[in-house]
Amino acid sequence: MHDNWLETIGVAVESRRITAGVTHYVPASINHRLGVHVGAAVNASCNCDGKHHRRVQSDGDIDIVPAGLDGDWQDDADCTILRLWVSPALIRRAAEDLEIDPDRVVIRPQFQRRDPRIEHIARALATGLSPDVPSDRVYFESLARALAVRVIQGAASRPDVRAMQALSPGQKHRLADFIEAKLDQDLSLDELAQVAAISVSHLKVLFRRTFGMPPHRYVIHRRVERAKTLLHQGKMPLSEIALEAGFAHQSHMAQSMKRILGVTPGVLIRMRR
Repeated sequence: MHDNWLETIGVAVESRRITAGVTHYVPASINHRLGVHVGAAVNASCNCDGKHHRRVQSDGDIDIVPAGLDGDWQDDADCTILRLWVSPALIRRAAEDLEIDPDRVVIRPQFQRRDPRIEHIARALATGLSPDVPSDRVYFESLARALAVRVIQGAASRPDVRAMQALSPGQKHRLADFIEAKLDQDLSLDELAQVAAISVSHLKVLFRRTFGMPPHRYVIHRRVERAKTLLHQGKMPLSEIALEAGFAHQSHMAQSMKRILGVTPGVLIRMRR
C-alpha cells in the first residue's frame, strides 16, 4: 500500500493474500473500505453491521464497508483481495463536484456488489503498487475521483451533473498555456479545474470533449512533444531531457515516446544525424 496515497489523492490500495479458514478481523477505520475479490470463487462468510452474511464470493465481487464499521471475514480457500481505502474527504469533494449536498450522501454496507467500473479502477490503481510502473499523479488522481463517483452513485443520493457542451475558447487557451508552462511539474486535476474556473467533475468531461482525450493523456502527449523538440535540438543528455519534459525518469520517457510516436529516443537521435 502507498502510505501517502490517502493524503495526496484520497485513495490507498493493497493486494492482500487471504489464508483459508482464518478469521480476519478488520477494525473500524476513519476511511471507507472496499474489497474486490480476485480469482477463483470461494465460500465466504462475514459479520458486519450486526448482520451475518454467507455467500459464494466470485471474481469481481465487491464488499463496501463504510467508515466506522468493523467486521470479520472468513473464506474456505486461499484467495486474493484488492483492498482499497477511500477517504471521506474525497467523497465530499466528489459530491461537491457533482453539485449535490455531501451531507445527503450516505455510504451504506454493501456485499457482493457487481460494478465493472469499480473493478477496473481498482485493478488500474493496483498497478501503482509495481515499482516498474512510473508514478503519474494526474492519472491516479483521475482514477481516485472516478472511484469516488462510483461509490456515490451506489449511495442514497444520485448525482445530477449539468450537461455542458465544451470548454470555451478562453478556457481551452488558458489550460493549454498552463499545462505547457508546468510540464516539468506534478500537475493535479484541482489545479487544472481552478485554471478553467469549473469543478473537477466538469473539467474531466469537457476537457475530453474539447481536446479529444482526458487530461492525463493530453499531459503525456505534450511531454512527449516537449522531449522530441529537446532531442532535435541536441543540447542536453537524455536524463536531463526526461526531467525537463516532466517524466519521472529516462525509461519513462522512452516508454511514452514508443507508445505515442512509435519510435524510441535513440531512433530520433539517429534520424537527426
